[in-house]
Amino acid sequence: MEFHLRPARDHGLKPEDRLRSLSRERGLGSLVLGRLWRAGLRGYLAAFHRLEVTGRENLPEPPFVLIANHCSHLDALTLSGVLRGEAARRAHALAAGDTFFSSTLSSVFAAYAVNALPVWRKRTRSGELATLRERLVEDRLVYILFPEGTRARDGVMTAFQPGIGVLVAGTSVPVVPCHLEGCHAAWPAHRRWPRPGRLRLSIGAPLTFADQPASRAGWEATARRCEDAVRALMARPAGPMSAG
Repeated sequence: MEFHLRPARDHGLKPEDRLRSLSRERGLGSLVLGRLWRAGLRGYLAAFHRLEVTGRENLPEPPFVLIANHCSHLDALTLSGVLRGEAARRAHALAAGDTFFSSTLSSVFAAYAVNALPVWRKRTRSGELATLRERLVEDRLVYILFPEGTRARDGVMTAFQPGIGVLVAGTSVPVVPCHLEGCHAAWPAHRRWPRPGRLRLSIGAPLTFADQPASRAGWEATARRCEDAVRALMARPAGPMSAG
């Protein structure tokens, strides 16, 4: 078997630049911190929010993209909390750079505890989306993504943006639609801290978009199909649930 040594994607970057880089890779310290964070997060979700999950069997092996409706900071925490094993270690939440990477302290937390990658609202360049797409496929990552683009202040899901299509159209990477219930009541945008309240997560069957062209039409068609899948989960009657 032939082996090829490849330097880390973030090799040579200054520490402060590595925090905000889309090429950031996890070191030993980040892996240990991430594991401790996930253990604490799962305990918190079970104790304070009695998280209930349906459809966990729909989660494939990496790579894949996990999408859901978005109305609370609890959304990303809940989705990352249900991942296990290799998927958990390879997961990156795509987070608003102007919110989670606005200072060195918040960047350290977002990068090394949550393992988030920054997406800058209204100034994300096409080359940055190409980097995310490349890493998703080549590094077999898991992305946690909210295609609405921002939290719905009233808790009502809005139209999905075509960015999800840029990442997956024309690839075999599965997209797993999810629906979150209870996050807006527990932690709406106007509250500084969350309050206790039951959360429910429904995980749907994976979708693939290998047949969609990597063009504006393909991106928009991908976004519409993803939105339809999440809305279908909203209308589905609740089934047997398992603890998060």
